[in-house]
Amino acid sequence: MLNNSNHSTDPSSPVDTVSETGFTLGDLVKKVFKGDKVIWTVFIILCVISLVEIFSATSTIVYRQQNMWGPILRHAMFLIGGVGVILLIHNIPYRYFSLLIFVLLGAIVLLVLTPFIGTSVNGADRWISFLGFTIQPSEIAKISLMGTVAFLLSKQNGTNDGLLFKWMIGLMVVVCGIIAMDNLSTAVLLFGVCYLLMFIGNVKLIRLLKVAGAGIALVLLFVLLLNIIPENWTSSGPLSRLGTWQNRITNFGAHKELSEEEYFTITDENYQVAHAKIAIANGGILGVFPGNSTERDFLPQAYSDFIYAIIIEEMGMLGGLFVLLLYVILLIRSGMIARKTEKMFPKFLVLGSALMLSIQAFINMAVAVNLIPVTGQPLPLVSRGGTSTLITCAYFGLILSADRFGIGKKREENETAGRNEDDHTRQCEESADSLLKEPIENLEDKVEFEIYHV
Repeated sequence: MLNNSNHSTDPSSPVDTVSETGFTLGDLVKKVFKGDKVIWTVFIILCVISLVEIFSATSTIVYRQQNMWGPILRHAMFLIGGVGVILLIHNIPYRYFSLLIFVLLGAIVLLVLTPFIGTSVNGADRWISFLGFTIQPSEIAKISLMGTVAFLLSKQNGTNDGLLFKWMIGLMVVVCGIIAMDNLSTAVLLFGVCYLLMFIGNVKLIRLLKVAGAGIALVLLFVLLLNIIPENWTSSGPLSRLGTWQNRITNFGAHKELSEEEYFTITDENYQVAHAKIAIANGGILGVFPGNSTERDFLPQAYSDFIYAIIIEEMGMLGGLFVLLLYVILLIRSGMIARKTEKMFPKFLVLGSALMLSIQAFINMAVAVNLIPVTGQPLPLVSRGGTSTLITCAYFGLILSADRFGIGKKREENETAGRNEDDHTRQCEESADSLLKEPIENLEDKVEFEIYHV
């Protein structure tokens, strides 16, 4: 039966109150999508941009498969699965993510097996096919190693710092060393993020300086090796990846020694970079609008490594700056969440996730505008991918979980305390009003009784 008190006698007046048993769409959204609203907003906007740009940039796949809707439906399914991953992870208390160390052990096994049972794509053995699904073990290793380092940093107590430091460095060297054999850029990214996390985690500076010195020595040795090793050694076989890096490093600075005619000539060596520059030049300030890109038909990885160039071509410099701003907001907001978190583990977990996403995004953008050599890093959540999309969503889930169970509980306690205080104040006011409404003689009797009782 309806409560007539909830309805106005004037049919033209709006209904301000809702039935106590009513359940609106807003209530459903608040119940399902919990956590920081800014992080959710950034995620949703990136998903929308990803759907639009993937639909536009996969023209070569559409032509090859003769299926216009296949690539975008595949990507949409992974994004929907990614939302499910976020909803699952952000409902798990952060303390359970210490189990990522066991995931890391499984990822190491997969990394070791990948060269033997992996599937080769574009000359790189980075994927494992299983029951029709393709898995990229390096993405699983990235999130599990970051979570393990965050957990070990949270367990420092002043007496075990040296032992934990050795464990962290050992795991980083093993995992990044295995990844570097076939994906050097991912190994450098992962090691750099974990190194920054240790710096934030108050690891002794002298230890970090020793690691930095050893790293610089290895980089110099690697560059020297690329310069002196014969090209016929790297043309094929297990050293073929060294040949790829030889070409990338050589071509990156080659324009300084080329003539003007040679610089503007598109060859096999500068094909991707040249067409990325053309895409950026075509975009201008406002772009040619989504769906009107021309360079998407020439860039081999327009939907992955060079999707930022397609974004600038279709959305202009303003659109490119907007996408860059989204990752900056993600990094800043995650820092604010980490600062408000009292426990150390969720603090490092949030910072590690945000650093991994933002730095990878900045690297992808820098490659697209030819600031650094081609690395093969996708733009998180925007580029086409299966494992990378799901793992990127897992990073968002970790951030939201830390917000919910790290500072969300404290926020709820403060709100509850505030409501209790308001209720107490309201009860006091009601008691005072009831006393004022009583007859004066009754009030005098109560006062005399209280004095006599004392």
